[in-house]
Amino acid sequence: MDGKVVIFSAPSGAGKSTIVNHLLKKFPELEFSISATSRAPRGNEQDGREYYFFSAERFRQLIAEDKFVEHEEVYPGSFYGTLKSEVERIWAKGHVIVFDIDVKGGVNVKRIFGDKAFSVFIQAPSVDVLRQRLIGRGTDSAEAIEKRVAKAASEMEFAAGKFDYVLVNDDLETALAEAEKIIGKFIEK
Repeated sequence: MDGKVVIFSAPSGAGKSTIVNHLLKKFPELEFSISATSRAPRGNEQDGREYYFFSAERFRQLIAEDKFVEHEEVYPGSFYGTLKSEVERIWAKGHVIVFDIDVKGGVNVKRIFGDKAFSVFIQAPSVDVLRQRLIGRGTDSAEAIEKRVAKAASEMEFAAGKFDYVLVNDDLETALAEAEKIIGKFIEK
């Protein structure tokens, strides 16, 4: 495998997707890696655009066939992963891969790609701010939000010291400017 990768990880509600989408518009050499998942689509998500959606059974079959760079069972029966074919597709175009991936997946991808990868952990100012952002989305039940908030607290603890850069998303404009600066430097080297 050849090429560079940029990894963005964060708890749900930290602003990861907003920052990643901004960078994809700013840097044409960046290309989003579409992850695979066994969860159901949310809102207007479409297969092959936000995620590749598979049943849990099909996901397990792809794992057995060694089709993933990395994968994780985030919740029982809920899988996420990066298909090898997706990495090959993007590098064949000469692009830098952007991963928008959960915290454990981010640490795994950094380990796999080593110096070819730059990993960024996006952190919200607090767990309470995360909860309010998730409520504001209006896409999850109260039970699902509390589950995500509990996971966020453990992810923030797990991530400590395992990423190349921690970007605190307290003010969106400041976070976007900081993200542009650090990613620009990585792409240029």
